[in-house]
Amino acid sequence: MARRSNRESGFTLIELMVVIVIIGLAAAAVVLAMPDPGGSLQAEAERFAARAKAARDSAIIESRPVALTVTAAGYDIARRSDGEWRPSAHHRWAQGTVVEVAGPGTRFDSTGLAKPLYVTLRRGDQLVSVAIGHDGNIDVRR
Repeated sequence: MARRSNRESGFTLIELMVVIVIIGLAAAAVVLAMPDPGGSLQAEAERFAARAKAARDSAIIESRPVALTVTAAGYDIARRSDGEWRPSAHHRWAQGTVVEVAGPGTRFDSTGLAKPLYVTLRRGDQLVSVAIGHDGNIDVRR
């Protein structure tokens, strides 16, 4: 067998550096594409709005009031039954979400009307607001 010279065996320094750069770019792309562990703030606001809309719809369909109470830790949905409020769902905000709310919450009556409520969600430098109008319409704003 003929012996190979040192020039023919292994990789050159330039080839190794090109491979390292490619691996670095791929790793950076993966890190940048990773979702936020708590989900995006916009998605959290949309989830809250969807649950509030479901509470409003439930009040209309069941023809009984539904209360939505918002705190810094999360929000609760309660239904009026047999003359008292009964909790039906509790949802927590994602970690790192700071909530500013004007008032403790709102109630949807059997026609879907509500006391206006404004909730502002913050996470880092992101800000999303959810407004529940007197007519029961719910709007998410960036």
